Amino acid sequence: MPAVPEVCRAALALGSNIGDSAGTLQGAVDALHATPGIEVVAVSAVFETDPVGGPDQDVFLNAVVMVDTSLEPIELLDAAQSIELDFGRVRDVRWGPRTLDIDVLAVADLVMEHERLELPHPRAHERAFVLVPWADVDPAGVVPGRGTVADLLASVGDAGVRRTAHALAATSDVTP
Repeated sequence: MPAVPEVCRAALALGSNIGDSAGTLQGAVDALHATPGIEVVAVSAVFETDPVGGPDQDVFLNAVVMVDTSLEPIELLDAAQSIELDFGRVRDVRWGPRTLDIDVLAVADLVMEHERLELPHPRAHERAFVLVPWADVDPAGVVPGRGTVADLLASVGDAGVRRTAHALAATSDVTP
């Protein structure tokens, strides 16, 4: 596995379309903030997005969170998946409805393939529901090996993605 700087910037995508999705996204941000080795530094606006792939299902709420982390990429994935489980995530239908999805989009400028994690996320560069909130929180962001978030968004477009009035706090004192 490639070496990771002692502390590096990572981008995480959050999504939910079951239950109180706005509350769940805030809870996920709070849980990330409470995780040792992770500091939430910025949170995008919340966007309502049409489902892509998978079965017929309700719209999603999506956001992107920028964190500084001292965790190795697999440790970051483990932390994300643990938070998903805390919010009742069940993995029974690929791309199906979910209480919470946390995807590791990028960690620093790493390009890597591991049996559990590919960096950057293999489909982030082609998904408006990822690129729109990523551009909102980190307009100068880069998808390693693919290009800038802004350029990728310009090529994909923002169809099916709508800004909501929901706002997420980067450091809430509320516990999930």
